[in-house]
Order: sequence, then structure tokens, then C-alpha cells
Amino acid sequence: MAFQTHDVWLVKFPFSDLSTAKTRPAIVVSGDVYHQNEPDVVFAALTSNVAAATNSTDYILKDWQGAGLKVPTAFKPLLATLSPSCAVFRIGRLRPLDVQEVSQRLRVMLDS
Repeated sequence: MAFQTHDVWLVKFPFSDLSTAKTRPAIVVSGDVYHQNEPDVVFAALTSNVAAATNSTDYILKDWQGAGLKVPTAFKPLLATLSPSCAVFRIGRLRPLDVQEVSQRLRVMLDS
């Protein structure tokens, strides 16, 4: 499988306490340099619970349909470094406006 930054995948995303995982859409946030040197992929969570996307680092996707998603979806800055085997299939790719907004939220989250 080839993973590209801003692609949307269905993945087995772990809960923060590692008690279990939920199969959910997620965005690839790791880049080519990382993928050339590491065997894993860094994903950021997406959720259909857009009402809960109230933090300054959350973002409701404007073109969720263009990204291949079936329902309104929000970005949540929850990151997970996963084995490629946790990826079920590629759903689509974020559109440019959403890429810009998600990237901005990641910069805020990482204070960079």
C-alpha cells in the first residue's frame, strides 16, 4: 500500500487508553520523508460527531464528500502511529481548502 499525506483511509484507530480500537476514517499526516525511513504511518482521527468538534484545533471538513466520506465529518487532532496493516482501504483525499485548515490545526496543536 502506498500512503500519501492528506489521503483519507479507513483504519483501526486505537482509543487513547489503548483498551480497544475503532475502525474509523483517518487522515495520513506523515509525509514522504517519514515513509521512506519508517515502516509505520501517522494518522489523525476523523469523526462523524461534528457537534463535538468545538475545540480550536477541531475542524469540520467543508468538502467531506469530495474526500470520499459519506457523512459530514470533522477533524480531531488525535494522532496515532500505526502499522500499515491497520489500514483497511483508501477512502479518498482531502480537498485543498480542507488540507489548508487541517494543516493549520496541526500546527496549532503542535505549537509549531
